[in-house]
Amino acid sequence: MPGYADLAWASFPCQDLSLAGNGAGLGGERSGTFWPFWELMLALRSESRAPSVVILENVCGTLTSHGGKDFHAICAALRDGGYLFGCLVVDAVLFVPQSRPRLLIIAVRDDLDLPEGVVSELPNGSYLTRSLTTAFSRLSSELRDAWIWWDVPTPAGRNIGLSDIVEDDPGDVCWHSHHKTLAMLESMSARNRAKVRSAQSAGRKVVGTIYKRTRRDEHGEKKTRAEARFDEVAGCLRTPTGGSSRQVILVVEGDSVRSRLMSSRETARLMGLPDEYVLPENYNEAYHLTGDGVVVPVVRFLAEHIVEPVIAQARRSQYAA
Repeated sequence: MPGYADLAWASFPCQDLSLAGNGAGLGGERSGTFWPFWELMLALRSESRAPSVVILENVCGTLTSHGGKDFHAICAALRDGGYLFGCLVVDAVLFVPQSRPRLLIIAVRDDLDLPEGVVSELPNGSYLTRSLTTAFSRLSSELRDAWIWWDVPTPAGRNIGLSDIVEDDPGDVCWHSHHKTLAMLESMSARNRAKVRSAQSAGRKVVGTIYKRTRRDEHGEKKTRAEARFDEVAGCLRTPTGGSSRQVILVVEGDSVRSRLMSSRETARLMGLPDEYVLPENYNEAYHLTGDGVVVPVVRFLAEHIVEPVIAQARRSQYAA
């Protein structure tokens, strides 16, 4: 790794840390790739080339994996590597019409003078969850001494909804047959069918999404259920590992109910990518790219309020020296 990096970002695999994963944690084959990444950071430090800022991004299950031990291990690695750190839980729904909460661990070299306006004595409640509060309370006193509450403002209200990003005539997906849509509606619980009926009586076109989930029925048997939402927000995008991992667009207009898979361009818009962003031609590859990515406006927001001021201050100090 040549040269000097101001920022190192690691969105290491989440499968072993996810609540839906196998519970292997940082010892797992996938999420355990944090450790080779951190060895690279330590190697840079040994050569006086440690990045000014390191950001780790992952699912919120990181906070609770192995009873909080994995999170504690990450924090200890950061401190021992010469970094101060703090965490934010940022839900992309603040910026785009997608519910996508993610844990951001933002660390800075402990020899840097931080600029005014990036550190707070108390956390901003917009980015604080019960899991984060609990994880912080479980840290050792040494790690809490290395903790930073980042001073990040609450963003202005989001001004777009799901219906604003849905394509009228997508090129990579087709509308389902009436029979397939009907079968999906019939697989809904009574509560979800009531949501559809409410949308039908709205007197306008209503756009929603469907996730297919495995639920146990009253007899304890596993059955695939279609769950609908009509709150102008899509569920969290996933990588397309199976049919149920792809979200379905549901368009309701009176008696007309149509369904289809979410298009790759729609997934890109949910991640905050501009329409001129060139996606892979293959649908699954495009969906995988977006479902496994980071939300652009979230990164831009953090860059503006933390990363860029810290780096600018570090460069000023370097030039002064």
